Amino acid sequence: MIAHRRYFLILSVLYLALWILLAIDPHDRLDWALENVLVMLAAVALFLTYKRLLLSRVSYTLIFLFMCLHAIGAHWTYSLVPYDEAFVTLTGHSFDAWMGWERNHYDRFVHLAYGLLLAYPIRELFLRVAEAKGFWGYFLPVVLTMAASMFYELIEWAAAEVFGGDLGIAFVGAQGDVWDAQKDMSLATVGALIAMGVTAFININLQKDFAREWSESLRVKRQKPLGEDEIVRLLNDRNED
Repeated sequence: MIAHRRYFLILSVLYLALWILLAIDPHDRLDWALENVLVMLAAVALFLTYKRLLLSRVSYTLIFLFMCLHAIGAHWTYSLVPYDEAFVTLTGHSFDAWMGWERNHYDRFVHLAYGLLLAYPIRELFLRVAEAKGFWGYFLPVVLTMAASMFYELIEWAAAEVFGGDLGIAFVGAQGDVWDAQKDMSLATVGALIAMGVTAFININLQKDFAREWSESLRVKRQKPLGEDEIVRLLNDRNED
């Protein structure tokens, strides 16, 4: 089996090759640049942390797949990715017509993939850094996925306000749907729920202490209330020092 660091570097090279290929003559260079800002930040974060916090091959594979999907969307702009034309070429039939769709749904697919592919790497971080266990090891990745999806929608809104015009419209990719942001966040949440459901199913069958760990994670560890009582305790401790 390929060593973790070597696996990470192999995927990095493969992604870089795809990224360079799709960076050549994108449909809208300004939109492509805007779409890649967060990609660059994510790439830097992965490279700065992979020696101290080396993730599993599963996590790196899922991150790689999501970033590839995003690179494709950035090349064509999300609302213009020609997936249906490709499907027609391969099968002779329109996938959109078969599904009864009147808009380009590539952005919807990627939002679903965001939760489906990134919830597990987020779970790995919670387990290894925050030592989340039991219920919290499944709940927190879903919640963070939801929060991150909401935050991205706010970024899209802010970018549309700042840049305006065709660039703002291309970056948001709402395609005239007033509920676009809500649908995108919902799909990311559904993807995360599916990912955590699959993870829980696997662990139920393989982890001997699954039920005990789940139960223990929901047990109250500190009986005394916090809030104002904790503030008083901290003030008393400081005065005693």
